[in-house]
Amino acid sequence: MWGGRFSAEPAEIMQAINVSIGVDRRLWAQDLAGSRAHCRMLAAQGIVSAADAAAILGGLDAIEAEMRDGSFPFRDRFEDIHMNVEARLAELIGEPSGRLHTARSRNDQVAVDFRLWVRGACDRTVAQLEGLQRALLARAEQHAGDLMPGFTHLQTAQPVTLGHHLMAYVEMFGRDAGRFADARARMNESPLGAAALAGSPFPIDRHMTAAELGFDRPMANSLDAVSDRDFALESLAAASICAGHLSRLAEEIVVWMTPMFGFASLPDDLTTGSSIMPQKRNPDAAELVRAKAGRIMGSLVALSTVMKGLPLAYSKDMQEDKPPVFEAFDALELALGAMTAMVAALRPDTARMAAAAGAGFSTATDLADWLVRELNLPFRQAHHVTGAAVKRAEALGVDLAQLPLEELQALHSGVTEAVYKVLTPEASVASRTSFGGTAPEQVRARIADWKGRLAEGTPE
Repeated sequence: MWGGRFSAEPAEIMQAINVSIGVDRRLWAQDLAGSRAHCRMLAAQGIVSAADAAAILGGLDAIEAEMRDGSFPFRDRFEDIHMNVEARLAELIGEPSGRLHTARSRNDQVAVDFRLWVRGACDRTVAQLEGLQRALLARAEQHAGDLMPGFTHLQTAQPVTLGHHLMAYVEMFGRDAGRFADARARMNESPLGAAALAGSPFPIDRHMTAAELGFDRPMANSLDAVSDRDFALESLAAASICAGHLSRLAEEIVVWMTPMFGFASLPDDLTTGSSIMPQKRNPDAAELVRAKAGRIMGSLVALSTVMKGLPLAYSKDMQEDKPPVFEAFDALELALGAMTAMVAALRPDTARMAAAAGAGFSTATDLADWLVRELNLPFRQAHHVTGAAVKRAEALGVDLAQLPLEELQALHSGVTEAVYKVLTPEASVASRTSFGGTAPEQVRARIADWKGRLAEGTPE
């Protein structure tokens, strides 16, 4: 493609390090879309003739058919997807093919292809997140009133409901969807027409190509257009945060499935066994979702490192932008699919969860709140009295609800029999009626709210 300047073929090692068709061949649909838009614009502006444009568009249609049926001849000697398509177009239609690259460079070509691909990946991810949210909502609705222990530091803290716990992840994944939507909005500008770096002397219409490709506008600076990879970095950042949320939920599934917790199980088709221990049921899907987070976060670090010292405008380093992005979104797609399946199939042991909800003196805060509310104690004093009550109950080997009244009155004379109404996990949960609290009525209200948002298409 640059034979006029060079008299020798690339050395074998140069070819090996330079070729990218094994990676960027998956951009074929975006490359054809960009080429069609560019061709139609060239014809509309009178830069190429209608006959040449028709031949080019017909050739691109033929190439798409080959791509779809698997007969397209990908060749390493043409280096990347752009040159593979251009070479094949020349074979199919001859001389008119050479006119397609008028007022265009591979620099703006790859920038638009890659931006289109990442935009589509963000859309697909938001759709998957909505599916996961719906699975979580369905389970939360089933268990809006079922008790479980809430933890801080993985120590029993206060009773909550399983529905409330699951709804926390609905909120997290909603923020994830919002981040992908925000990234999409910012990336929705077209670099096509920036050419190599300085724009074009031809009377091109960048607004026309931007509109045809679904962009809001063309990018306003040609240097920025070909050198920007913020859209990929921002999408990877959103993917990394989302992967972190998936990993947290996966970790909880792993913990819940241990015999020591026994809070939940997964069916056979979402677990694996052991080659030597026949009793094992391993939550490997959850563990692999947890591991995918490392690969996705690593992709963000990799691309950030590639981009951190590059001067304007395009450098060949940027050929390395696609592997981490493709790998991250492939991993995220798989992780979201696996997590959605696990959430839908998870079998909580609600009786065991409820029993654990009252363990570890989990209603201690309810006792302190009662002392403040009924006896008008300052909270710090109520906290001290409650701590002493926990210490006494621990010494006697009983729960707070089983601590004799005289023991409580020895700690504060104002305590009455009425205190026992707040010392059960059921009472504790029912009392948390503040907005966003764990009371079943609040959980159901949040479920209804999220159902409405998803129905309206506003998952974030």
